Amino acid sequence: MLSTRLDGKRVLLTQSREFMGPALLETFQALGAQVIADERPLDQDPLLPQEIVQAAGQVDVLLLHLALPAPSTPAGEIDDVEWRTVFAHLVDPMPRLVAAVLPQMMARRQGRILLIGSAAALRGQKRTGSYSAARGAQLAYVQAVGLELASFGIQFNAIAQNFVDNPTYYGAEVQANPRFQERLKRDVPLGRLVSAQEDANYAGYLCSDAAACFVGQIFPISGGWASR
Repeated sequence: MLSTRLDGKRVLLTQSREFMGPALLETFQALGAQVIADERPLDQDPLLPQEIVQAAGQVDVLLLHLALPAPSTPAGEIDDVEWRTVFAHLVDPMPRLVAAVLPQMMARRQGRILLIGSAAALRGQKRTGSYSAARGAQLAYVQAVGLELASFGIQFNAIAQNFVDNPTYYGAEVQANPRFQERLKRDVPLGRLVSAQEDANYAGYLCSDAAACFVGQIFPISGGWASR
């Protein structure tokens, strides 16, 4: 039986201090992986992704973890600066990281690439035009490139999450707000936030040997919000 453990796997995690980074780091280490955690944002230097991959050495799993607090801008007020900033953080680093890691994965004819994306790309929300567009571009990239990589033994998939407990979007002050608690009850069938560990555990499964049959797929994790 194929294992859901990650013993001996070398995992490269980007932006490891933000969003889901701490939970992914802790969970993947508990599953036996050796995690190379890089904390730096990837919006400024286009050469940094290549440098990060080269410094990591062998990468069995690439966790495309790119974080930016979502702007809340009315559609008519989204300017070029906001649009370019959001795409520079969330979209532009993806092909650079993938291109950097592919030669070694193709040479071994195996590897996992997992995007930690957003369900904002699956269901519309007001005042999230730039963010939802960037998150949608991420998922489209995964679906297209995942098809290319499957024949090389590389699985490229994505988690599309929302209402998952993390410090970037759902800090203690937000969770304590009665209006937010009412929103959870109204909009999330689960009735609560998905825990960070639940989300990270599923990410671990998708990167394990047991999950070798998924090709360019998007897995919503949102307590049912994205399914409504």
